[in-house]
Amino acid sequence: MAALISMAGLGVTTQAQARDTVRIGYQKSSTLIALLKTRGTLDKALAEKNIDVSWHEFPSGLPLLEALNVGNVDISADVADTVPVFAQAAHAKLTYFAQEARSPSAQAIVVPQASPLHALADLKGKTVAVTKAAGAHYLLIAALHQAGLQFSDIKPAYLSPADGRAAFENHKVDAWVTWEPFLSGVQRQLPTRTLADGEGLASYKRYYLTSTPYAKAHPDVLKLVYGQLVDAGAWVKAHPREAAEVLGPLWGNLDVGTVEAANAKRSYQVQPVTASELGEQQRIADAFFAAGLLPEPVKASDVDIWAP
Repeated sequence: MAALISMAGLGVTTQAQARDTVRIGYQKSSTLIALLKTRGTLDKALAEKNIDVSWHEFPSGLPLLEALNVGNVDISADVADTVPVFAQAAHAKLTYFAQEARSPSAQAIVVPQASPLHALADLKGKTVAVTKAAGAHYLLIAALHQAGLQFSDIKPAYLSPADGRAAFENHKVDAWVTWEPFLSGVQRQLPTRTLADGEGLASYKRYYLTSTPYAKAHPDVLKLVYGQLVDAGAWVKAHPREAAEVLGPLWGNLDVGTVEAANAKRSYQVQPVTASELGEQQRIADAFFAAGLLPEPVKASDVDIWAP
């Protein structure tokens, strides 16, 4: 009987000490999550709640949200504002739980300094490098519309940021639409001119998402992660040099000056998401559907939103 009581007590103790795990997906460009991961602050905060972190790196936002939708990760680091629209079109059950305030100057359309192109209307008939479905893609659509052009008036070259930089540097394309830190990198290393950034065209918000089942089951975890993101965003702005020294190696050994320049154009102000603020998400969805990039219309406000 004593042995049985002892074993029963051991079982209760083991159950009480059982640890949960939250699986977080991120990209190399996921600034705040990358900082939390590298500095260990999120792991430490969650460990105090008996929760371990499993980190999963993805090459871009679309595969990340696909993994979130099928249950391979629980929380997604920030993705460009265009990415959730594609996820909605695929009927993914995802929940917004945070956003970074607008950073319109963090993406731009650039041309070589000696280029004969001086206005957006000059892009007609030209080859423009852009990453498909990225925030820069919507910036290009909005910029062309403002100049009275259709997307069919240009020759898009759908390239990754690395390939886009190579094509731009070797004069294989006439213009390049990109975002930070690639934007500051090319502006500091090559003679370029900016035809337009996102001001008045595209706000360029970054969104954090989770699976809807996870949001309902673990609001306490989301509350903790949200608070950590707020603190990380404030820390980047208060310590730009130190943040650049941490992020430089994570971003392909970028020099500190380039990382500082890139971060200066990002708000990193983490805020709640509200349905009333999803108007630009609707404009993005409408633009991509009109361009034939979405299989069906998307109602941007038809999403779940977690509030801290």
